[in-house]
Amino acid sequence: MKTAASQRHTGRLRRHRRVRKKITGTADRPRMAVYRSNKHISVQVINDLDGTTIASASTVEPEQRKHGSGATVEAATRIGKLIGQRTKAAGITSVVYDRGGFLFHGRVAAAADAAREAGLEF
Repeated sequence: MKTAASQRHTGRLRRHRRVRKKITGTADRPRMAVYRSNKHISVQVINDLDGTTIASASTVEPEQRKHGSGATVEAATRIGKLIGQRTKAAGITSVVYDRGGFLFHGRVAAAADAAREAGLEF
């Protein structure tokens, strides 16, 4: 018998695979992928055609750990602003948002909204 946590994880992976069938990052419009754990959030901007990461930001970074917990909406907002700045610095203005099978709510939505405020278009 599967535990509840195992079923949630399996369901998220199913949703993520279903979303990834339809989303592909290109050089002009890369994929902005979000991963949320219980303690941290990380965001990457990925060109799937080349298999390269253009920009990334995470609450695991030493300068982000100074601000406290990485499991809050405020932390997700900081990471969203940071990824927006780093992506704009790399010359990218438009991305495809990949929520990674997570609900578009809370920290996942906060990261997206902050990236939009930083100048990225979805």
